Amino acid sequence: MTIERKIREHLHEEAETMECPPAITRRIEQSYSHYLQRKRSELSMKKRLIGGIIAAAILIPTAAYAAPTLIEMLTRTPMTAEQVKVDKVGKAALEKLYHAFPETKSFEIVEASTVQGVQTSIILQEKGGTGKKITLHTNAVTGAIEHVIQENWEPKENPLSALTDQEIKSKTDYLIDKLYGSVKKYEFAMEQMENPDQKTFMLNYSVKGSKTPFYQVFVQGNAISVSLIGGETAPSTPLTDKVEGYFSRDGKPDYFADAFLNDAKLFSLLKISPAELKEELAKGKSVAEVAASKQVSKQQVIDVLAKTQVDAQIQGEKNGDVPKGNSSIEQMLKAIEPKVLQVIEHKNETSTKK
Repeated sequence: MTIERKIREHLHEEAETMECPPAITRRIEQSYSHYLQRKRSELSMKKRLIGGIIAAAILIPTAAYAAPTLIEMLTRTPMTAEQVKVDKVGKAALEKLYHAFPETKSFEIVEASTVQGVQTSIILQEKGGTGKKITLHTNAVTGAIEHVIQENWEPKENPLSALTDQEIKSKTDYLIDKLYGSVKKYEFAMEQMENPDQKTFMLNYSVKGSKTPFYQVFVQGNAISVSLIGGETAPSTPLTDKVEGYFSRDGKPDYFADAFLNDAKLFSLLKISPAELKEELAKGKSVAEVAASKQVSKQQVIDVLAKTQVDAQIQGEKNGDVPKGNSSIEQMLKAIEPKVLQVIEHKNETSTKK
């Protein structure tokens, strides 16, 4: 039996006690598989840990969707409440939360952890452990709250899933408005995912004229999960033939990698056009495999993409778009590498599902 089959069967067993949309389950399987591949290569999990946007998009759509075995395998360092309050990233995240939702000042920090140079995570809950709960995943380099999960903020007798589409949108608008800013400039799309056991909605907020979501939201039960997809990074060289949706999921574009792969320097390195790269990825190849076929090493690809992301980060700091950090360029390159690795090793699913 192949390791992939063993992983799939194990995850299915764990999922029997959970209510998880099939699309999210497949993302967890993919992430688990990538972890084992890195483990076999004897790469440090701490160095290669998925962080920031990709972690939010692939690992933790909502707290309830991540299998315990997956969470346990992540190499995180636990933090106490006192440590969070003096940690630069944690302190800034808390200040932003308290400003947005003053009531959370009375919440307890029930759990916190850090992956050095990648991410700081904080979970707060009303005292008593049964009321409102909110989780923050903050990028250790940019200081941006890249993923937030708001749970149990609606009465049990009238949960989010029981509201109308417009009422759900109003709730997600409010959460984004408070933590990130007005959603008025974004176009909006909402769809119900294929999950017959429990209503699950996906909401995409996109900059007008763009098909790539800036914010992606999942609503299920009494939880709202918001991921910051766009805005953190962008190619330093303008592209006239930029492609959207290099990868697909359930036959629909999955935009998580676009901000990385729409890089003119990457296309120059691979001597390939954006459309040609998308065609190769549609065949089930990874970017790393496409590069290998052109005698380009994985490290060369990582170096090019990481530099573009860091250049964009530095420019964003100069423009005041993102908070200024104290990390050196070398530290920033090291921090972005796990995200780049995840993107270039990812593959489209091409086989027929049983």
